[in-house]
Amino acid sequence: MNKIAQSVRLWFAPQRIRDEGATPDYRFSLANERTFLAWIRTALALIGGGFAVDQFLPELAWGVRAGLALGLLVAGVLCALRAVNHWVRCERAMRRGEDLPVSRFPTLLGVVVAVVAVAMVAVVLFGWEGR
Repeated sequence: MNKIAQSVRLWFAPQRIRDEGATPDYRFSLANERTFLAWIRTALALIGGGFAVDQFLPELAWGVRAGLALGLLVAGVLCALRAVNHWVRCERAMRRGEDLPVSRFPTLLGVVVAVVAVAMVAVVLFGWEGR
């Protein structure tokens, strides 16, 4: 089974992680869980922001509004999925005594949020109204 499919299976059967390595200090597992919850809060905020742009800015041109909303919604979905994947990868690494995994996702998420923010600044400054 390929590595991605195996990792996704662990999302739905986290008890299987206990079969690997030794139990880490509970403080580390709980810190990993708090990090997961922070990513989920971020995902919910992005999704909420996407809906807010779509619902509360009807005066924007449809393409601008849809682009900004979709950018935030997609970032929220990716963030939620990445939260689960990161939690599993960190938990496995701790149990195996390995270095924690590194990821480019925080950079990608930061860039997407920054691009949407710059677009929103342009909307506020130049008032792109839909006509």
